[in-house]
Amino acid sequence: MKSIILISANSEWRAVKEILVPGNLQSTLLGECFEWPVSDQTNSVPDSTCTGLTDLSTLFFHGGWGKVSAAASTQYVIDHYQPDILINLGTCGGFEGRIERETIILVSKTIIYDIIEQMSSADEAIDYYATEIDLSWLREKYPFPVRRGLLLSADRDILPTDIPQLVEKYGAIAADWESGAIAWVAKKNGVRCLILRGVTDLVNASGGEAYNNMALFDIQTQKIMKTLIEQLPAWLALIS
Repeated sequence: MKSIILISANSEWRAVKEILVPGNLQSTLLGECFEWPVSDQTNSVPDSTCTGLTDLSTLFFHGGWGKVSAAASTQYVIDHYQPDILINLGTCGGFEGRIERETIILVSKTIIYDIIEQMSSADEAIDYYATEIDLSWLREKYPFPVRRGLLLSADRDILPTDIPQLVEKYGAIAADWESGAIAWVAKKNGVRCLILRGVTDLVNASGGEAYNNMALFDIQTQKIMKTLIEQLPAWLALIS
């Protein structure tokens, strides 16, 4: 089984390299990548809970931040590597009072909400890029606690003034920059997609706790990415 692990934001990719310390880093047209046997993850990351996956290997690929890079790198890895499964591991911002910090979201639907259409219907455009992610192939019971649900995407951080509308219209709990593009391209290609995003920080009507505080975001990103990498072999084991 060929699995591609897409990592989006630069801070997430730095964390992955610090955690796994790959010795075979390569450059491509769109981003760095390295191949990694899943069995090596259990040796390199402390307190891993999984063993027995020595016949599996993964390709970690830096897809880049924002919708443009995310869409381009998703199509690139599908065209060049023909993966059986595309996995996006990363971070997101949470809506305070609706989700807890460090919660892992198993994304079942994405909505790209920052589309402004003034000639016809904005809702129609938003619906066109919304993606229901088929997870029927993922065997239950899940190996770790997750919150399965919707993740919003936009080429911007959550604006505090948008929160009431996003909650009312979509039932939003969290948002990121890339998941909507990744899910949409994967579905267009008929490639199975698994998106797991951890909440690094919370945003409320007064602002975001990581806004103008990159040090906090980097610390939380390191923590989330370590958790996701530790848990990755168990998620791969569920794929049917």
